[in-house]
Amino acid sequence: MSKLKSIAKDTAIYGLSSIVGRFLNYLLMPLYTAQLSAASGGYGIITNMYAYVALILVLLTFGMETTYFRFTNKTHEDSQTVYSTTLVSVGAVSFVFVTLVILLLRPISEVMGYGDHPDWVGVMAVTVAIDAFLCIPFAYLRQQKKAIKFAALKLLNIVVSILLNVIYFAWMDGKDVGYAFYINFVCTAMLAVCLVKELTGFRYTFDKALMRRMLNYSWPILVLGIAGILNQTADKMLFPYLYEGSDGLEQLGIYGACSKIAMIMAMITQAFRFAYEPIVFAGVKDKGQHEMYAQAMKYFIIFTLLAFLMVVGYLDILKYILRRPEYWVGLKVVPIVMAAEIMMGVYFNLSFWYKLIDRTVWGAWFSGLGCAVLLAVNIIFVPKYGYMACAWGGFAGYGVAMVASYVVGQRHYPINYPLKDIGLYLLLAVWAYFTMRYVRSWGLWPSLAVNTLLILLFLAVIIRRDLPLSQLPVVGRYFRARKPGQPGNPGQSRQSGQSGKSGKSGKSGNPGNPGQPGQSEISGSPSKNNPC
Repeated sequence: MSKLKSIAKDTAIYGLSSIVGRFLNYLLMPLYTAQLSAASGGYGIITNMYAYVALILVLLTFGMETTYFRFTNKTHEDSQTVYSTTLVSVGAVSFVFVTLVILLLRPISEVMGYGDHPDWVGVMAVTVAIDAFLCIPFAYLRQQKKAIKFAALKLLNIVVSILLNVIYFAWMDGKDVGYAFYINFVCTAMLAVCLVKELTGFRYTFDKALMRRMLNYSWPILVLGIAGILNQTADKMLFPYLYEGSDGLEQLGIYGACSKIAMIMAMITQAFRFAYEPIVFAGVKDKGQHEMYAQAMKYFIIFTLLAFLMVVGYLDILKYILRRPEYWVGLKVVPIVMAAEIMMGVYFNLSFWYKLIDRTVWGAWFSGLGCAVLLAVNIIFVPKYGYMACAWGGFAGYGVAMVASYVVGQRHYPINYPLKDIGLYLLLAVWAYFTMRYVRSWGLWPSLAVNTLLILLFLAVIIRRDLPLSQLPVVGRYFRARKPGQPGNPGQSRQSGQSGKSGKSGKSGNPGNPGQPGQSEISGSPSKNNPC
Protein backbone atom coordinates (compact mmCIF):
# COMPACT_ATOMS: atom_id res chain seq x y z
CA MET A 1 0.00 0.00 0.00
CA SER A 2 2.95 2.34 0.63
CA LYS A 3 3.82 2.28 -3.07
CA LEU A 4 0.27 3.13 -4.01
CA LYS A 5 0.51 6.02 -1.55
CA SER A 6 3.81 7.07 -3.13
CA ILE A 7 2.19 7.07 -6.55
CA ALA A 8 -0.74 9.03 -5.16
CA LYS A 9 1.56 11.58 -3.52
CA ASP A 10 3.71 12.14 -6.61
CA THR A 11 0.66 12.10 -8.86
CA ALA A 12 -0.85 14.81 -6.66
CA ILE A 13 2.26 16.97 -7.11
CA TYR A 14 2.67 16.31 -10.82
CA GLY A 15 -1.06 16.41 -11.26
CA LEU A 16 -1.36 19.73 -9.42
CA SER A 17 1.11 21.35 -11.78
CA SER A 18 -0.58 19.69 -14.73
CA ILE A 19 -4.11 20.53 -13.57
CA VAL A 20 -3.26 24.11 -12.69
CA GLY A 21 -1.28 24.43 -15.90
CA ARG A 22 -4.11 23.06 -18.01
CA PHE A 23 -6.56 25.30 -16.23
CA LEU A 24 -4.39 28.32 -16.88
CA ASN A 25 -4.01 27.25 -20.50
CA TYR A 26 -7.79 26.98 -20.68
CA LEU A 27 -7.80 30.67 -19.82
CA LEU A 28 -6.05 31.20 -23.17
CA MET A 29 -8.91 29.53 -25.00
CA PRO A 30 -11.28 32.48 -24.57
CA LEU A 31 -8.42 34.73 -25.67
CA TYR A 32 -7.56 32.77 -28.80
CA THR A 33 -11.14 32.05 -29.81
CA ALA A 34 -12.11 35.69 -29.20
CA GLN A 35 -9.24 37.10 -31.23
CA LEU A 36 -9.07 34.39 -33.92
CA SER A 37 -12.40 33.68 -35.58
CA ALA A 38 -13.08 30.18 -36.81
CA ALA A 39 -13.39 31.51 -40.36
CA SER A 40 -9.90 33.03 -40.22
CA GLY A 41 -8.39 29.58 -39.74
CA GLY A 42 -6.00 31.00 -37.14
CA TYR A 43 -6.70 28.36 -34.55
CA GLY A 44 -6.53 25.73 -37.26
CA ILE A 45 -2.96 26.85 -37.98
CA ILE A 46 -2.05 26.52 -34.29
CA THR A 47 -3.64 23.06 -34.15
CA ASN A 48 -1.84 21.91 -37.30
CA MET A 49 1.56 23.31 -36.31
CA TYR A 50 1.57 21.76 -32.85
CA ALA A 51 0.59 18.40 -34.31
CA TYR A 52 3.88 18.46 -36.26
CA VAL A 53 5.73 19.63 -33.15
CA ALA A 54 4.43 16.70 -31.10
CA LEU A 55 5.59 14.19 -33.70
CA ILE A 56 9.02 15.78 -34.07
CA LEU A 57 9.48 15.81 -30.29
CA VAL A 58 9.01 12.03 -30.22
CA LEU A 59 11.50 11.60 -33.07
CA LEU A 60 14.16 13.75 -31.42
CA THR A 61 13.91 12.03 -28.03
CA PHE A 62 13.72 8.56 -29.71
CA GLY A 63 12.52 6.78 -26.59
CA MET A 64 15.41 7.91 -24.41
CA GLU A 65 13.26 9.10 -21.50
CA THR A 66 11.97 5.61 -20.73
CA THR A 67 15.35 4.11 -21.65
CA TYR A 68 17.05 6.45 -19.17
CA PHE A 69 14.76 5.24 -16.36
CA ARG A 70 15.41 1.63 -17.27
CA PHE A 71 19.20 1.86 -17.42
CA THR A 72 19.75 4.23 -14.50
CA ASN A 73 18.05 1.65 -12.24
CA LYS A 74 20.18 -1.27 -13.44
CA THR A 75 22.63 -2.27 -10.73
CA HIS A 76 25.57 -2.77 -13.11
CA GLU A 77 25.19 0.63 -14.83
CA ASP A 78 26.66 3.90 -13.59
CA SER A 79 23.75 6.34 -13.32
CA GLN A 80 25.89 9.40 -14.06
CA THR A 81 27.27 7.82 -17.23
CA VAL A 82 23.76 6.88 -18.29
CA TYR A 83 22.58 10.46 -17.76
CA SER A 84 25.51 12.01 -19.61
CA THR A 85 25.31 9.61 -22.54
CA THR A 86 21.59 10.25 -22.86
CA LEU A 87 22.08 14.03 -22.83
CA VAL A 88 24.80 13.92 -25.46
CA SER A 89 22.85 11.64 -27.80
CA VAL A 90 19.59 13.63 -27.64
CA GLY A 91 21.47 16.93 -27.88
CA ALA A 92 23.39 15.82 -30.97
CA VAL A 93 20.26 14.60 -32.75
CA SER A 94 18.44 17.84 -31.95
CA PHE A 95 21.34 19.94 -33.27
CA VAL A 96 21.43 18.02 -36.55
CA PHE A 97 17.67 18.45 -36.90
CA VAL A 98 17.82 22.23 -36.47
CA THR A 99 20.68 22.52 -38.93
CA LEU A 100 18.80 20.59 -41.62
CA VAL A 101 15.60 22.58 -41.12
CA ILE A 102 17.44 25.90 -41.43
CA LEU A 103 19.18 24.75 -44.61
CA LEU A 104 15.91 23.50 -46.15
CA LEU A 105 13.56 26.03 -44.58
CA ARG A 106 11.89 27.27 -47.76
CA PRO A 107 10.95 23.89 -49.31
CA ILE A 108 9.84 22.48 -45.93
CA SER A 109 7.59 25.49 -45.39
CA GLU A 110 6.07 25.08 -48.84
CA VAL A 111 5.26 21.41 -48.24
CA MET A 112 3.63 22.20 -44.90
CA GLY A 113 1.50 24.90 -46.51
CA TYR A 114 3.28 27.82 -44.82
CA GLY A 115 5.35 29.08 -47.74
CA ASP A 116 4.37 32.66 -46.90
CA HIS A 117 5.55 32.27 -43.30
CA PRO A 118 8.79 30.23 -43.19
CA ASP A 119 9.70 32.07 -39.98
CA TRP A 120 6.92 30.18 -38.18
CA VAL A 121 8.47 26.88 -39.22
CA GLY A 122 11.98 28.00 -38.31
CA VAL A 123 11.20 29.25 -34.83
CA MET A 124 9.18 26.14 -34.00
CA ALA A 125 12.00 23.90 -35.22
CA VAL A 126 14.43 25.56 -32.81
CA THR A 127 11.84 25.44 -30.02
CA VAL A 128 11.10 21.74 -30.38
CA ALA A 129 14.83 20.93 -30.57
CA ILE A 130 15.43 22.67 -27.23
CA ASP A 131 12.34 20.97 -25.81
CA ALA A 132 13.67 17.56 -26.82
CA PHE A 133 16.99 18.21 -25.10
CA LEU A 134 15.27 19.45 -21.94
CA CYS A 135 13.21 16.25 -21.73
CA ILE A 136 16.26 14.51 -20.27
CA PRO A 137 16.97 16.88 -17.34
CA PHE A 138 13.23 16.82 -16.61
CA ALA A 139 13.41 13.02 -16.59
CA TYR A 140 16.37 13.33 -14.22
CA LEU A 141 14.22 15.41 -11.84
CA ARG A 142 11.55 12.70 -11.90
CA GLN A 143 14.09 9.95 -11.32
CA GLN A 144 15.53 11.87 -8.37
CA LYS A 145 11.98 12.33 -6.98
CA LYS A 146 12.31 16.13 -7.23
CA ALA A 147 8.64 16.53 -7.99
CA ILE A 148 8.43 20.02 -6.47
CA LYS A 149 11.07 21.51 -8.74
CA PHE A 150 9.64 19.68 -11.74
CA ALA A 151 6.17 21.08 -11.05
CA ALA A 152 7.48 24.58 -10.25
CA LEU A 153 9.35 24.85 -13.55
CA LYS A 154 6.40 23.58 -15.54
CA LEU A 155 4.11 26.11 -13.88
CA LEU A 156 6.61 28.93 -14.35
CA ASN A 157 6.77 28.14 -18.05
CA ILE A 158 2.97 28.21 -18.33
CA VAL A 159 2.52 31.40 -16.32
CA VAL A 160 5.09 33.29 -18.38
CA SER A 161 3.52 31.98 -21.58
CA ILE A 162 0.09 33.18 -20.48
CA LEU A 163 1.35 36.60 -19.49
CA LEU A 164 3.06 37.11 -22.84
CA ASN A 165 0.01 35.88 -24.73
CA VAL A 166 -2.27 38.20 -22.78
CA ILE A 167 0.04 41.14 -23.43
CA TYR A 168 0.06 40.55 -27.18
CA PHE A 169 -3.42 39.21 -27.95
CA ALA A 170 -5.44 41.13 -25.33
CA TRP A 171 -3.56 44.28 -24.35
CA MET A 172 -2.05 44.95 -27.80
CA ASP A 173 -5.12 43.49 -29.58
CA GLY A 174 -2.82 41.37 -31.76
CA LYS A 175 -4.15 38.96 -34.34
CA ASP A 176 -0.94 37.54 -35.84
CA VAL A 177 -1.01 33.83 -34.98
CA GLY A 178 2.76 33.65 -35.42
CA TYR A 179 3.29 35.37 -32.08
CA ALA A 180 1.99 32.24 -30.34
CA PHE A 181 5.05 30.44 -31.74
CA TYR A 182 7.49 33.23 -30.83
CA ILE A 183 6.18 33.25 -27.27
CA ASN A 184 6.66 29.48 -27.07
CA PHE A 185 10.30 29.90 -28.07
CA VAL A 186 10.91 32.52 -25.37
CA CYS A 187 9.41 30.29 -22.68
CA THR A 188 11.42 27.26 -23.77
CA ALA A 189 14.65 29.27 -23.71
CA MET A 190 13.76 30.43 -20.19
CA LEU A 191 13.36 26.78 -19.08
CA ALA A 192 16.82 25.97 -20.43
CA VAL A 193 18.28 28.66 -18.20
CA CYS A 194 16.37 27.35 -15.18
CA LEU A 195 17.79 23.84 -15.71
CA VAL A 196 21.43 24.92 -15.80
CA LYS A 197 22.09 23.12 -12.50
CA GLU A 198 20.94 19.80 -13.98
CA LEU A 199 23.03 20.40 -17.10
CA THR A 200 26.31 21.38 -15.42
CA GLY A 201 28.49 20.31 -12.52
CA PHE A 202 29.58 16.99 -14.03
CA ARG A 203 31.85 15.74 -16.78
CA TYR A 204 30.06 14.96 -20.02
CA THR A 205 30.94 11.51 -21.29
CA PHE A 206 29.63 9.36 -24.10
CA ASP A 207 29.83 5.60 -23.66
CA LYS A 208 29.50 3.97 -27.09
CA ALA A 209 28.93 0.48 -25.73
CA LEU A 210 26.26 1.79 -23.36
CA MET A 211 24.66 3.73 -26.21
CA ARG A 212 24.39 0.57 -28.30
CA ARG A 213 22.65 -1.23 -25.44
CA MET A 214 20.34 1.72 -24.89
CA LEU A 215 19.47 1.92 -28.58
CA ASN A 216 18.63 -1.79 -28.63
CA TYR A 217 16.15 -1.06 -25.87
CA SER A 218 14.88 2.27 -27.17
CA TRP A 219 14.25 1.69 -30.87
CA PRO A 220 11.01 -0.23 -30.31
CA ILE A 221 9.97 2.54 -27.91
CA LEU A 222 10.65 5.03 -30.69
CA VAL A 223 8.44 3.09 -33.08
CA LEU A 224 5.86 2.82 -30.31
CA GLY A 225 6.14 6.55 -29.66
CA ILE A 226 5.79 7.44 -33.33
CA ALA A 227 2.72 5.27 -33.69
CA GLY A 228 1.34 6.58 -30.40
CA ILE A 229 1.80 10.25 -31.26
CA LEU A 230 0.40 9.67 -34.72
CA ASN A 231 -2.69 8.32 -32.98
CA GLN A 232 -2.98 11.75 -31.34
CA THR A 233 -1.84 14.04 -34.14
CA ALA A 234 -2.12 12.32 -37.52
CA ASP A 235 -5.70 13.50 -37.99
CA LYS A 236 -4.66 17.11 -37.39
CA MET A 237 -1.73 16.84 -39.81
CA LEU A 238 -3.66 15.03 -42.54
CA PHE A 239 -6.98 16.87 -42.24
CA PRO A 240 -6.04 19.81 -44.52
CA TYR A 241 -5.02 17.30 -47.22
CA LEU A 242 -8.01 14.93 -46.82
CA TYR A 243 -10.85 17.39 -46.30
CA GLU A 244 -12.46 18.26 -49.59
CA GLY A 245 -14.04 21.60 -48.65
CA SER A 246 -12.40 25.00 -49.00
CA ASP A 247 -12.73 25.70 -45.27
CA GLY A 248 -10.25 23.06 -44.10
CA LEU A 249 -8.39 25.26 -41.58
CA GLU A 250 -11.69 26.57 -40.22
CA GLN A 251 -13.00 23.05 -39.62
CA LEU A 252 -9.67 21.97 -38.16
CA GLY A 253 -9.75 24.95 -35.80
CA ILE A 254 -13.23 23.99 -34.57
CA TYR A 255 -12.12 20.39 -34.02
CA GLY A 256 -8.89 21.41 -32.31
CA ALA A 257 -10.58 23.91 -29.99
CA CYS A 258 -13.32 21.50 -28.90
CA SER A 259 -10.81 18.68 -28.45
CA LYS A 260 -8.95 20.84 -25.93
CA ILE A 261 -11.92 20.63 -23.58
CA ALA A 262 -11.45 16.86 -23.61
CA MET A 263 -7.75 17.11 -22.79
CA ILE A 264 -8.39 16.66 -19.07
CA MET A 265 -7.89 12.96 -19.78
CA ALA A 266 -4.47 13.56 -21.32
CA MET A 267 -3.65 15.68 -18.27
CA ILE A 268 -4.59 12.91 -15.82
CA THR A 269 -2.73 10.29 -17.83
CA GLN A 270 0.37 12.47 -18.01
CA ALA A 271 0.35 13.16 -14.29
CA PHE A 272 -0.08 9.46 -13.55
CA ARG A 273 2.71 8.55 -15.94
CA PHE A 274 5.19 11.03 -14.42
CA ALA A 275 4.66 9.48 -10.97
CA TYR A 276 4.16 5.85 -11.98
CA GLU A 277 6.97 5.20 -14.46
CA PRO A 278 10.01 5.80 -12.17
CA ILE A 279 8.39 3.76 -9.36
CA VAL A 280 7.67 0.81 -11.63
CA PHE A 281 11.23 0.55 -12.89
CA ALA A 282 12.77 1.20 -9.48
CA GLY A 283 10.69 -1.60 -7.93
CA VAL A 284 10.96 -4.10 -10.76
CA LYS A 285 12.37 -6.79 -8.44
CA ASP A 286 9.99 -6.20 -5.55
CA LYS A 287 7.57 -8.91 -4.53
CA GLY A 288 3.93 -8.12 -4.94
CA GLN A 289 4.42 -5.78 -7.89
CA HIS A 290 1.68 -7.54 -9.86
CA GLU A 291 -0.87 -6.66 -7.20
CA MET A 292 0.25 -3.03 -7.24
CA TYR A 293 -0.11 -2.86 -11.05
CA ALA A 294 -3.62 -4.29 -10.85
CA GLN A 295 -4.75 -1.87 -8.14
CA ALA A 296 -3.17 1.12 -9.90
CA MET A 297 -5.01 0.21 -13.10
CA LYS A 298 -8.33 -0.03 -11.28
CA TYR A 299 -8.01 3.33 -9.57
CA PHE A 300 -6.82 4.98 -12.77
CA ILE A 301 -9.93 3.79 -14.61
CA ILE A 302 -12.24 4.74 -11.74
CA PHE A 303 -11.07 8.33 -11.55
CA THR A 304 -10.81 8.89 -15.30
CA LEU A 305 -14.41 7.71 -15.61
CA LEU A 306 -15.35 10.17 -12.88
CA ALA A 307 -13.55 12.95 -14.77
CA PHE A 308 -15.34 11.90 -17.96
CA LEU A 309 -18.75 12.24 -16.30
CA MET A 310 -17.85 15.60 -14.76
CA VAL A 311 -16.77 17.09 -18.10
CA VAL A 312 -19.74 15.68 -20.01
CA GLY A 313 -22.15 16.61 -17.23
CA TYR A 314 -21.08 20.25 -17.22
CA LEU A 315 -20.26 20.62 -20.91
CA ASP A 316 -22.99 23.23 -21.34
CA ILE A 317 -20.98 25.42 -18.94
CA LEU A 318 -17.49 24.47 -20.11
CA LYS A 319 -18.37 25.41 -23.68
CA TYR A 320 -18.11 29.09 -22.74
CA ILE A 321 -14.34 28.61 -22.65
CA LEU A 322 -14.75 28.93 -26.41
CA ARG A 323 -15.85 32.54 -26.64
CA ARG A 324 -17.33 32.45 -30.12
CA PRO A 325 -20.47 30.30 -30.52
CA GLU A 326 -19.28 29.38 -34.01
CA TYR A 327 -16.91 26.92 -32.32
CA TRP A 328 -19.67 25.16 -30.34
CA VAL A 329 -20.81 23.12 -33.31
CA GLY A 330 -17.85 20.82 -32.66
CA LEU A 331 -18.70 20.00 -29.02
CA LYS A 332 -20.10 16.63 -30.08
CA VAL A 333 -16.52 15.34 -30.41
CA VAL A 334 -15.74 15.89 -26.71
CA PRO A 335 -17.15 12.59 -25.30
CA ILE A 336 -15.55 10.61 -28.14
CA VAL A 337 -12.13 12.19 -27.67
CA MET A 338 -12.32 11.74 -23.89
CA ALA A 339 -13.21 8.06 -24.24
CA ALA A 340 -10.26 7.65 -26.61
CA GLU A 341 -7.97 9.32 -24.06
CA ILE A 342 -9.15 6.93 -21.34
CA MET A 343 -8.24 3.98 -23.57
CA MET A 344 -4.87 5.57 -24.26
CA GLY A 345 -4.27 5.78 -20.51
CA VAL A 346 -5.24 2.14 -20.04
CA TYR A 347 -2.94 1.22 -22.91
CA PHE A 348 -0.10 3.10 -21.21
CA ASN A 349 -0.70 1.21 -17.96
CA LEU A 350 -0.72 -2.09 -19.85
CA SER A 351 2.55 -1.20 -21.58
CA PHE A 352 4.72 -1.95 -18.55
CA TRP A 353 4.61 -5.71 -19.04
CA TYR A 354 6.79 -5.59 -22.15
CA LYS A 355 8.99 -2.79 -20.83
CA LEU A 356 9.80 -4.76 -17.68
CA ILE A 357 10.81 -7.89 -19.60
CA ASP A 358 12.78 -5.82 -22.15
CA ARG A 359 10.48 -6.82 -25.02
CA THR A 360 9.53 -3.31 -26.09
CA VAL A 361 9.13 -4.49 -29.67
CA TRP A 362 5.63 -5.57 -28.66
CA GLY A 363 4.77 -1.95 -28.00
CA ALA A 364 5.83 -1.06 -31.51
CA TRP A 365 3.48 -3.72 -32.92
CA PHE A 366 0.51 -2.65 -30.80
CA SER A 367 0.94 1.06 -31.47
CA GLY A 368 1.55 0.42 -35.13
CA LEU A 369 -1.67 -1.57 -35.32
CA GLY A 370 -3.63 1.19 -33.61
CA CYS A 371 -2.06 3.81 -35.85
CA ALA A 372 -2.98 1.81 -38.97
CA VAL A 373 -6.59 1.67 -37.83
CA LEU A 374 -6.65 5.42 -37.15
CA LEU A 375 -5.12 6.26 -40.53
CA ALA A 376 -7.54 3.97 -42.33
CA VAL A 377 -10.56 5.57 -40.63
CA ASN A 378 -9.29 9.08 -41.42
CA ILE A 379 -8.38 8.39 -45.04
CA ILE A 380 -11.68 6.63 -45.76
CA PHE A 381 -14.13 8.79 -43.82
CA VAL A 382 -12.70 12.33 -43.42
CA PRO A 383 -13.61 13.36 -47.00
CA LYS A 384 -17.26 12.56 -46.24
CA TYR A 385 -17.70 13.11 -42.49
CA GLY A 386 -15.05 15.73 -41.71
CA TYR A 387 -13.63 16.02 -38.20
CA MET A 388 -16.12 13.53 -36.73
CA ALA A 389 -14.12 10.85 -38.55
CA CYS A 390 -11.00 12.18 -36.83
CA ALA A 391 -12.59 11.70 -33.41
CA TRP A 392 -13.83 8.18 -34.15
CA GLY A 393 -10.51 7.27 -35.75
CA GLY A 394 -8.69 7.99 -32.48
CA PHE A 395 -11.30 6.03 -30.56
CA ALA A 396 -10.91 2.99 -32.83
CA GLY A 397 -7.11 3.17 -32.90
CA TYR A 398 -6.64 3.33 -29.14
CA GLY A 399 -9.29 0.67 -28.61
CA VAL A 400 -7.54 -1.81 -30.90
CA ALA A 401 -4.10 -1.14 -29.37
CA MET A 402 -5.48 -1.47 -25.82
CA VAL A 403 -7.21 -4.79 -26.46
CA ALA A 404 -4.22 -6.24 -28.32
CA SER A 405 -1.81 -5.28 -25.52
CA TYR A 406 -4.06 -6.81 -22.86
CA VAL A 407 -4.57 -10.11 -24.69
CA VAL A 408 -0.89 -10.64 -25.51
CA GLY A 409 0.27 -9.32 -22.14
CA GLN A 410 -1.82 -11.87 -20.23
CA ARG A 411 0.12 -14.61 -22.02
CA HIS A 412 3.61 -13.26 -21.42
CA TYR A 413 3.24 -11.34 -18.12
CA PRO A 414 -0.12 -12.26 -16.59
CA ILE A 415 -1.61 -9.79 -14.12
CA ASN A 416 -4.85 -10.48 -12.31
CA TYR A 417 -6.69 -7.23 -12.99
CA PRO A 418 -9.96 -6.79 -11.06
CA LEU A 419 -12.08 -6.97 -14.21
CA LYS A 420 -15.39 -7.36 -12.36
CA ASP A 421 -14.84 -4.17 -10.39
CA ILE A 422 -13.66 -2.32 -13.49
CA GLY A 423 -16.63 -3.62 -15.47
CA LEU A 424 -19.05 -2.45 -12.79
CA TYR A 425 -17.72 1.12 -12.90
CA LEU A 426 -17.66 1.09 -16.70
CA LEU A 427 -21.30 0.02 -16.92
CA LEU A 428 -22.31 2.61 -14.33
CA ALA A 429 -20.46 5.35 -16.24
CA VAL A 430 -22.03 4.33 -19.57
CA TRP A 431 -25.51 4.35 -18.01
CA ALA A 432 -24.87 7.77 -16.46
CA TYR A 433 -23.57 9.15 -19.78
CA PHE A 434 -26.62 8.10 -21.80
CA THR A 435 -28.89 9.39 -19.06
CA MET A 436 -27.12 12.75 -19.31
CA ARG A 437 -27.70 12.77 -23.05
CA TYR A 438 -31.38 11.97 -22.57
CA VAL A 439 -32.06 14.70 -20.01
CA ARG A 440 -30.26 17.37 -22.02
CA SER A 441 -33.56 18.08 -23.82
CA TRP A 442 -35.11 19.09 -20.49
CA GLY A 443 -33.29 22.41 -20.50
CA LEU A 444 -30.09 23.75 -18.95
CA TRP A 445 -30.86 23.84 -15.22
CA PRO A 446 -32.92 20.64 -14.95
CA SER A 447 -30.29 18.71 -16.91
CA LEU A 448 -27.47 20.15 -14.78
CA ALA A 449 -29.33 19.10 -11.63
CA VAL A 450 -29.76 15.54 -12.88
CA ASN A 451 -26.15 15.40 -14.08
CA THR A 452 -24.94 16.53 -10.65
CA LEU A 453 -26.96 13.78 -8.96
CA LEU A 454 -25.51 11.18 -11.34
CA ILE A 455 -21.97 12.34 -10.62
CA LEU A 456 -22.60 12.25 -6.87
CA LEU A 457 -24.03 8.74 -7.24
CA PHE A 458 -20.90 7.59 -9.06
CA LEU A 459 -18.71 9.20 -6.39
CA ALA A 460 -20.76 7.56 -3.64
CA VAL A 461 -20.20 4.14 -5.20
CA ILE A 462 -16.46 4.83 -5.28
CA ILE A 463 -16.41 5.79 -1.60
CA ARG A 464 -18.60 2.86 -0.60
CA ARG A 465 -16.59 0.23 -2.46
CA ASP A 466 -13.03 1.38 -3.08
CA LEU A 467 -12.03 4.59 -1.34
CA PRO A 468 -11.08 4.09 2.32
CA LEU A 469 -11.56 7.61 3.64
CA SER A 470 -9.18 6.86 6.49
CA GLN A 471 -6.36 6.61 3.95
CA LEU A 472 -6.85 10.11 2.56
CA PRO A 473 -4.15 12.68 3.39
CA VAL A 474 -4.96 15.44 5.91
CA VAL A 475 -8.63 14.55 6.42
CA GLY A 476 -8.04 10.83 6.81
CA ARG A 477 -7.39 11.09 10.53
CA TYR A 478 -11.01 12.09 11.07
CA PHE A 479 -12.17 8.74 9.68
CA ARG A 480 -9.72 6.40 11.39
CA ALA A 481 -10.95 4.10 14.13
CA ARG A 482 -10.02 5.12 17.66
CA LYS A 483 -7.47 3.07 19.52
CA PRO A 484 -8.71 1.68 22.85
CA GLY A 485 -8.69 4.37 25.48
CA GLN A 486 -8.01 7.15 22.99
CA PRO A 487 -10.53 10.03 22.83
CA GLY A 488 -11.93 10.69 19.40
CA ASN A 489 -14.85 11.35 17.22
CA PRO A 490 -17.51 8.62 17.45
CA GLY A 491 -18.00 9.08 13.73
CA GLN A 492 -14.59 7.56 13.25
CA SER A 493 -15.65 4.15 14.47
CA ARG A 494 -18.74 4.27 12.30
CA GLN A 495 -16.57 4.99 9.28
CA SER A 496 -14.28 2.14 10.23
CA GLY A 497 -17.25 -0.20 10.38
CA GLN A 498 -18.48 0.97 7.00
CA SER A 499 -15.03 0.44 5.59
CA GLY A 500 -15.11 -3.11 6.83
CA LYS A 501 -18.31 -3.74 4.93
CA SER A 502 -16.79 -2.52 1.70
CA GLY A 503 -14.28 -5.33 1.63
CA LYS A 504 -16.66 -7.92 0.27
CA SER A 505 -16.37 -7.15 -3.42
CA GLY A 506 -13.55 -9.56 -4.18
CA LYS A 507 -10.78 -6.97 -3.91
CA SER A 508 -7.47 -7.99 -2.47
CA GLY A 509 -7.00 -7.12 1.15
CA ASN A 510 -5.22 -8.08 4.30
CA PRO A 511 -6.80 -11.30 5.55
CA GLY A 512 -6.85 -9.86 9.02
CA ASN A 513 -8.59 -6.67 7.90
CA PRO A 514 -10.83 -7.27 4.90
CA GLY A 515 -12.22 -3.77 5.12
CA GLN A 516 -9.03 -2.15 3.80
CA PRO A 517 -8.97 -2.69 0.05
CA GLY A 518 -5.58 -2.72 -1.57
CA GLN A 519 -3.71 -3.62 1.64
CA SER A 520 -2.13 -6.94 0.81
CA GLU A 521 1.14 -8.50 1.71
CA ILE A 522 2.94 -5.94 -0.41
CA SER A 523 4.23 -2.68 0.99
CA GLY A 524 3.17 -0.44 -1.83
CA SER A 525 0.57 1.52 -5.19
CA PRO A 526 2.43 16.07 -26.91
CA SER A 527 2.83 18.24 -26.01
CA LYS A 528 5.16 20.05 -23.70
CA ASN A 529 4.80 23.73 -24.35
CA ASN A 530 1.64 23.86 -26.36
CA PRO A 531 0.07 27.10 -25.16
CA CYS A 532 -3.39 26.07 -26.31
